[in-house]
Amino acid sequence: MPTVNLNKTVNLNKGSTVSLSKSDGAPDLRQVIMGLGWDPVGAFASPQQKKGGFLGGLMSMAFESGGSEIDLDASCLLFDTQGNVLDAVWFMQKRSRDGSIVHSGDNLTGAGEGDDETIRVDLQVIPINVQHLIFTVNSFRGQQFTQVSRAFCRLIDGASNRELARYDLTGGAPVTGMLMCRLTRVGSGWHMTALGEDANGRTVKDMQDVARQFLG
Repeated sequence: MPTVNLNKTVNLNKGSTVSLSKSDGAPDLRQVIMGLGWDPVGAFASPQQKKGGFLGGLMSMAFESGGSEIDLDASCLLFDTQGNVLDAVWFMQKRSRDGSIVHSGDNLTGAGEGDDETIRVDLQVIPINVQHLIFTVNSFRGQQFTQVSRAFCRLIDGASNRELARYDLTGGAPVTGMLMCRLTRVGSGWHMTALGEDANGRTVKDMQDVARQFLG
């Protein structure tokens, strides 16, 4: 299993795991940021595809996104060892009750480069009864992931802001939800596993049962 490297990003495939405990004797990560990004498919249509100039391009994007902008929401579910949901961080609750996990806020369109939403995790203060964190993405307005391009999640060192691991999704499925990745407590450290599992649900509350199936 690869371990985090502060000088090189680990590119993950579906189902692969990276340890957040460093093997070089350096202190383990204390804070990590889960960054999630996406873009509407229409945002990358060529000028030939976007016929009719600027207005035609806007109409094309609206058609491809089902008549409204795509609003994906990043969330985090906290589970205990028995698979019980202890808490959830999402756009309606931007901070876990214990304060260890904080959401950056709702991005309604996916516009712009880089992370569209981030979730900051203080690994040192997560309550001991939390065994798993599962990060999800949902299509709040109900458009399917076939209408989403360049979706990814990445793990960032909260201290240095350096990217540690990345999982890129290639090809969207006709679903409205996705389990992106899981953090699992292992001894005194944590492991990150890329999931990339399709699901359906417009909010994180709809994802609890399917997420429970991937606790490892």
